[in-house]
Amino acid sequence: MTAYSTIVAKKLFLFFLIIAGLFYGQVFLMPFVIGGILATLFLPFCNWMEKKKIPKVLAVFLCFFTLFLFIMSLIALLSWKISDVTNDIVLLKEKAIDTVSFAQKYIFNHFDISIEEQFKILKEEKPSYSSMVQIILSSLATIVTNLILVTAYFLFLLYYRSHIKQFILKLTAISEQKAMELILHKIANVSQQYLVGLSKMIACLWIMYYLGFSFIGLENAFFFAILCGFLEIIPFVGNLTGTALTVLIAGMHGGNLTLLGGIIITYGIVQFIQGWLLEPLMLGPQVKINPLFTIIALVLGDLLWGIPGIILAIPLTAMLKIICDHIESLKPYGFLIGEIEEKRTTNSNFLKKIKVFVGIRENHKP
Repeated sequence: MTAYSTIVAKKLFLFFLIIAGLFYGQVFLMPFVIGGILATLFLPFCNWMEKKKIPKVLAVFLCFFTLFLFIMSLIALLSWKISDVTNDIVLLKEKAIDTVSFAQKYIFNHFDISIEEQFKILKEEKPSYSSMVQIILSSLATIVTNLILVTAYFLFLLYYRSHIKQFILKLTAISEQKAMELILHKIANVSQQYLVGLSKMIACLWIMYYLGFSFIGLENAFFFAILCGFLEIIPFVGNLTGTALTVLIAGMHGGNLTLLGGIIITYGIVQFIQGWLLEPLMLGPQVKINPLFTIIALVLGDLLWGIPGIILAIPLTAMLKIICDHIESLKPYGFLIGEIEEKRTTNSNFLKKIKVFVGIRENHKP
């Protein structure tokens, strides 16, 4: 019993040591991990160009140029549609002023604090303009620095990928090198599968949300479709946030109960199609993590690295599951993180029926 307790204590200590390392090392680790995941996404494209006798340096640069064009196109698309919702921002300001005025009157009537005294208290608590400017400049400097680091890691990890792979294999015993090579291959594949599948799923969500919102007569349906689909990057929380914002802004524009109910019904239909069809088809079983550990991963990601941690939580947890599934002593943890087998079988049978119906042939090993 004492030996077992010692083993448990060591494992708990190691776990908290890893958590502490992730937290205190976020300045280094966060851009490194983002650059690494983006690099794995472009591995097939880079390998294809190198097979076509394109020099490695040029192939890596073309990968970066493709990523840059995609990001700029997305920003341009959002900027183009944001101009259509400028009136919403003005309306939000008016509603905010009305709310502040109501709050001031309520405080005066119930706490006998005059409006002048309230302004005086707020003025004393308000930070100085110099400190606000300092905070903004510090945030901008951090963002620019991280972007430069992510770009550098993306380029160099993609260029030195074979060298790094050989280094990892040299650290592994000769008898286990094939297993380690398989693990590295699957980790790269699961990252690619997640990012590509997520991109396809978001594109499908954009189309479905746009069709649904247009059908019920929602203004700026295209913008809200992009918003709801793009927030799908954050599981569970993102789609609820996008729908809540859509309902809120539609209600502030005087939308009736029929319109608001139509938004909620559209959300429910889209979520049903996403959960039963899009996710099994596009994300696949390797990326599937049970809801409990999905929430745990999201919470830990937010606590450790903030918003980037939330976005990276799922692919990193999926990679961790791959590692656990291929190391004998860690297999119970991979089982714990993964979905329940009965549920997986049910979804697999449903997926097979869908694939047969649309004429898609499965090409996977039994």
